[in-house]
Amino acid sequence: MEDRPVFEYPASTSTAPGPAHSTRPPGLPRRSGSWLAAAAIGAVVGALVSGGLVTAFDDGDRGGGRTSQVVDRPSGTLARPGDIRSILAKVEPAVVSISTTGFSRRFFEVVPSQGAGTGMILTPDGDVLTNAHVVAGASRIQVKLDDGRTFDATVVGSDRPGDIALLRLQGASGLPTVSVGRSADLQVGDQVVAIGNALALPGGPTVTTGIVSALDRTISASSTQRLEHLVQTDAAINPGNSGGPLVNVNGDVVGMNTAVAGGSGEGAAQNIGFAIASDTFGPVVGDLRRNGGEARSRAFLGVTTATLQGNAGAVVLDVEPGSPADAAGVQPDDVVVGVGSERVRSSDDLGAAVRAQKPGDRTEVSWIRGGRTQSAVVILGQAPGG
Repeated sequence: MEDRPVFEYPASTSTAPGPAHSTRPPGLPRRSGSWLAAAAIGAVVGALVSGGLVTAFDDGDRGGGRTSQVVDRPSGTLARPGDIRSILAKVEPAVVSISTTGFSRRFFEVVPSQGAGTGMILTPDGDVLTNAHVVAGASRIQVKLDDGRTFDATVVGSDRPGDIALLRLQGASGLPTVSVGRSADLQVGDQVVAIGNALALPGGPTVTTGIVSALDRTISASSTQRLEHLVQTDAAINPGNSGGPLVNVNGDVVGMNTAVAGGSGEGAAQNIGFAIASDTFGPVVGDLRRNGGEARSRAFLGVTTATLQGNAGAVVLDVEPGSPADAAGVQPDDVVVGVGSERVRSSDDLGAAVRAQKPGDRTEVSWIRGGRTQSAVVILGQAPGG
């Protein structure tokens, strides 16, 4: 049997298969030949922290209050190592550690469980963003701020298929907040910083740096959970980092750290982490606020895509059998250039255009095949698990 990558929430306890895809520069992406594209099966595996520490889901605890300014560098490159301290001064006060208690089923027993992760403060009155898997099954959630204060938190809403949760701190006001940037502005090679409660270690946060290794990745965390349009980075993401920020050189949050490609032994993936892009989680947070804690059901077209070089459209890598796209006649290597009235220049554009609609909506999809534009009206389905 061939070796396959393992996609891990850095402390989930479930396991399930999951593929991913990659792109081929400079033209069409290939559908096989790299470990990401060829991986038909991965697994979300447990990453329990040994030595008496609690289970860690991802990013966390902060410390320090610096006041230096972040220099705007559209190039995505740090001018000097000291710039990282400036980034931390901007971001750290609004990054929190999350501790959870609850119960889990172990064989035929229900046993107490503990977990730890990270979140980001979005509003001064205490809206906190984190991963859904960080707080899943929790009966009590406590959030510790950078200044040492601790608040109880409740779940405003959770979008489990997208692994996004919104919390509310009880009795909070006047809190520092993160600045959320546009993940669409990221380019491969841009430098990024990940901040988090790695391994739930005491004494402040863990800070790692790296680059944007790839954009627009798709992985399946389970048979019903497919995470799309992820930012791939080589900044180290460890147990305890889930829900924490991936920030650009301006100190703006461009992703929420979520999963790593793991495994062990010869040929295991190294330094491959994934963050939910800010342009993906932003609309979901709005849904959770507006809809009383429920994310709107996700529309589903049924294609896996990547951005064609030069932002010339979203090239189709795979079409799910029986999906709306399949019924419309879309084929691999077609280049989707429009959905309804929206022009599609990239895979992110396609995802945003589909997410803006509801299951059951009728919309026209346009694509290019062999230099000729074709189109069809499709009835969008409902995303698996969503």
